Amino acid sequence: MNYIETFYSRTLADAAERPPLEGVQEADCCIVGGGLAGLSTAFHLTEAGKSVILLEENRIGWGASGRNGGFVSPGYAHGRAAIAGMVGQAHGDALHRLSIEGMRLVRQHIDALGLDEAAPRNGIMSVVRYDTGESLRCDAETMRERFDYPLTFMDTEEVRAELRSERYFQALRDDQAFHFHPLNYLRGLAGTVEKAGGQIFEQSPAVTLHRKGALSLIDTPNGQVKARDLVIATGGYTGSLSDRLQRAYLPIATYVLLSEDNPELIASAIRTRHAVGDNRRAGDYYRLVDDGRRILWGGRITTRAARTEALARELRAEMVSTFPQLADLRVELAWSGMMSYARHRMPQIGSLGPNIWHCTAFGGHGMNTTAIGGKVVAEAILGDETRLRLFAPFGLAWAGGAVGLAVAQTTFWKLQMQDKWQEWRSQKGG
Repeated sequence: MNYIETFYSRTLADAAERPPLEGVQEADCCIVGGGLAGLSTAFHLTEAGKSVILLEENRIGWGASGRNGGFVSPGYAHGRAAIAGMVGQAHGDALHRLSIEGMRLVRQHIDALGLDEAAPRNGIMSVVRYDTGESLRCDAETMRERFDYPLTFMDTEEVRAELRSERYFQALRDDQAFHFHPLNYLRGLAGTVEKAGGQIFEQSPAVTLHRKGALSLIDTPNGQVKARDLVIATGGYTGSLSDRLQRAYLPIATYVLLSEDNPELIASAIRTRHAVGDNRRAGDYYRLVDDGRRILWGGRITTRAARTEALARELRAEMVSTFPQLADLRVELAWSGMMSYARHRMPQIGSLGPNIWHCTAFGGHGMNTTAIGGKVVAEAILGDETRLRLFAPFGLAWAGGAVGLAVAQTTFWKLQMQDKWQEWRSQKGG
């Protein structure tokens, strides 16, 4: 299956296809899933001299890793305070440092490996849609003192000078975080893995798994891989290879649109090349692409796939309600993708048994956490599980099936209403 049409597939630097697996192959490690979690694991293992075979059901970066908003910043889908409440402050801080490392790791790879086609641009603004300046100032101070990570506080006047909208109040600007072309990055990283000796097979779904002594045997439609270690890194597109993994996450759909080419109209509303995300649950995130000529705007989540055209209309309505100046800006393209969320909203990184590893559930904050997740799994395979154990509290508990999806959707709607109420109060000066 080829890439769905997105801004990223339209602007691929290299569209070369890789062959499917045929016959019986052997490796130290087999990785299932060609997103950033799988590729990151493969990169670090090949760097350490291990032989690796990576199986991708479709194309490299076909899923969420290659069709997202392109934001790379610290953090997880769950907030720092909530994580600390679950595992304690010191443990929570260690996890947050890992998320910072994951962000920096992606940027280091772009620079060191010469992946210019990833086109990184520094700067992400986290804006609020109701007046909460003191809270943001405190957050910036915490990040500086606890993590040596500076953030710039922007007051309402500064925010509205760059984002011409009465909907926004204050913001924190992160000049280390960045946005980029994720699909070009993944394909560039895949090429690096291959240069180091790794083998990557596309159109090669892992159909069945069984054990024979100390080996995992992974069958595809036309072949088989025998490997000592197996890593399952399939995210929102996890199939029947592992029922335990499939039951442990909720498949959540998110949506993105691409505007027409109209730089003059866009500049009347958005006067920054920083990426922007707001503070609401499943809030809007957007950035200028194509050298400032178009807007890439994402948002909304649903617990079952909805018609992309209908959700694109909702996204456009949200964009225009935020920036009335853009009422005449047309939508050229829209797409959706499936993310995997655990009920605890943290990545699920660990072991399913001897030499079988999982690295999944990165929905909502994946481009930094998949990168560090793959590195942590590679470390465990190479004999050091120290950092893997930081994720032990976030296990593979049943996500609730259809009931879990219904609860998640209801919770989202409830949080949306709370956000709207707070926005209304701020707009009224309450």
